[in-house]
Amino acid sequence: MYQAYYEGMEDQLSALGLVLNCVVLWNTVYLDHALSVLREPGYPLCDADVARLLAFIRAHLGLEGHYSFLLPDLRGRRRPLRDPDAPVNE
Repeated sequence: MYQAYYEGMEDQLSALGLVLNCVVLWNTVYLDHALSVLREPGYPLCDADVARLLAFIRAHLGLEGHYSFLLPDLRGRRRPLRDPDAPVNE
């Protein structure tokens, strides 16, 4: 019985690792896109600041609630970046 507990935990850790890898990949793609958008008009970016960016950020994820897995048709494009001057919806 004690062994079954560890086997179940192993499965949970595997699933958590998969989710974590997906979050890091998603964040990496969008951080790269955001930096590209900033660099296009010549916005000054300090290489030391860019080097400190982490793809492991997760504050933007809602971990509780209801989820829809219907993907919008983005026609091969990325979702638009958030306007930093727009009001924040609480």
